[in-house]
Amino acid sequence: MNRLAVVGTGYVGLVLGSCLSDFGLNVICVDKDEEKIKGLKRGVIPIYEPGLQPIVERNVYYKRLEFTTDLRQAVESCDVIFIAVGTPPADDGSADLTYVEQVARDIARYMNGYKVIVNKSTVPIGTGKKVKEWINEELGKRGASFEFDVVSNPEFLREGSAVHDFTHPDRVVIGTDSERALEVMKQVYRVLYLNETPFVETNIETAEMIKYASNAFLAMKVTFINEVANLCEQVGANVQDVARAMGMDGRIGPKFLHPGPGYGGSCFPKDTRAFAEMARKFGVTLSLVEQTVEANERQKLLAAQKIERVLGDLSGKQLAVLGLAFKPNTDDMREAPSITILNEFAQKGATFKVYDPAAYREAKWRLKNIEDRIIYCQNEYETMEGSDALVIITEWNQFRSLDLNRVKELLRQPYFFDLRNIYKKKDMESRGFKYFGMGQ
Repeated sequence: MNRLAVVGTGYVGLVLGSCLSDFGLNVICVDKDEEKIKGLKRGVIPIYEPGLQPIVERNVYYKRLEFTTDLRQAVESCDVIFIAVGTPPADDGSADLTYVEQVARDIARYMNGYKVIVNKSTVPIGTGKKVKEWINEELGKRGASFEFDVVSNPEFLREGSAVHDFTHPDRVVIGTDSERALEVMKQVYRVLYLNETPFVETNIETAEMIKYASNAFLAMKVTFINEVANLCEQVGANVQDVARAMGMDGRIGPKFLHPGPGYGGSCFPKDTRAFAEMARKFGVTLSLVEQTVEANERQKLLAAQKIERVLGDLSGKQLAVLGLAFKPNTDDMREAPSITILNEFAQKGATFKVYDPAAYREAKWRLKNIEDRIIYCQNEYETMEGSDALVIITEWNQFRSLDLNRVKELLRQPYFFDLRNIYKKKDMESRGFKYFGMGQ
């Protein structure tokens, strides 16, 4: 194996290429965005991901990692080519494969020998076959005949811990019908294979299904505990104790049982919709997944309504908001609960002082429609000065250890809305706060 190419330097592609180069492989990352590539060559990382910067710098220094806009040069010089471009949602919720098709056809135009083409993007079941068809079509136009194999190798990276997830995966899924391609992929992931990481070897369609089924199940688990939390509030139960006891059951496990204002980000919202739409096309109803999508959107509104019920008329009120990203350790605000909540309150006449450690650049365009109602602050305490209530939307670690005496002094009224349950109700009430968590 000479070199690997990764087409797409977004979240998945950049983490993939950087970590593979850290495994000692020579990697070319390709993107048509010239400004992004120029920035990467200067060491400018376009995404917020802890631990990624030093990996990029180290491997660029040792010349194992390079960035280019020249796809032809990458295809001609590499044996393995990963497709890691976006699959944004179409109007009907299905995954838009425009970028995947474009890359597949471009690979075929420049193919000069046997290649392994690896789908790393999250794609609907059957995309592997389509990639083969697109490549064969383009080879036919060239009058060329080269051997190639297509592999499905889904990613399971969590934003904020992607480097750890890549280097310490629960499993590596390789979908292919070719023994030759399978052996190539084992060489790509040799470091993980030697560390006895579980490998799931299956066909392409099954690998594609594993990705969607995994994300849909986790989204359902999050939504389930959110709805249990809503019921807990009505009957006087504590969802944190419920979740802890449930998680002790080995059949259930403790992960993803943390109630909040709904999930967001680049995966769960997009993938659940795409999974449900794909099933409909095959005449199958994924009713649990469809209900999860609806319940999650409802949960964001319920969180906003909870606050409004307590505060009453929001016209003229100022809220201190901590956290805008959909989760900590990322700047990603795609479908973040903060967008729904702030827009709801802005319509009711509220204004906001907000702070997030990483998401300001994202927020300034995603919340552009209500920018006249937002003051962006430099730290947690600046948001609280003169505000009528504090709302924690994202559970960044630095929000877990607030100086509560100072918080109480800065707020006009001691209203404390903890949408992530990072404080304990009893403790907060003993300090004189009017505390409202989720499911408590």
